[in-house]
Amino acid sequence: MSPRSRGARRGGPRGRSVVALALLAFVLMAAAVVWRRSYGIARTRELQVLDVRRRQLEAEHAALRSAVRLAASRARIGTAAEERLGMRVPSDTQVVILARPRTRVARDGAPGDSTK
Repeated sequence: MSPRSRGARRGGPRGRSVVALALLAFVLMAAAVVWRRSYGIARTRELQVLDVRRRQLEAEHAALRSAVRLAASRARIGTAAEERLGMRVPSDTQVVILARPRTRVARDGAPGDSTK
């Protein structure tokens, strides 16, 4: 063998190793990209499910608010008070309006009790 062919042999395995490492690196990077995309798609599906659930809960919340507003209306409470408790709106002669008692002012200007 000539010296030139010997050198070619030594360079051969080194070149193959570089190509094998480059191919391995490419396969690893491709696998990482596929994993990342799969992970992203899975998270997107979860977000879509959560978004649908959020919209359902908002609709239920609006319905409950409407039901509370209806139940707390003056007409509904008046009807319930008459039917369940036997209460009624008093006539004008049954209403007594009381005056507020006056409070005396202490000498220092602060309101005091009226017993002094």
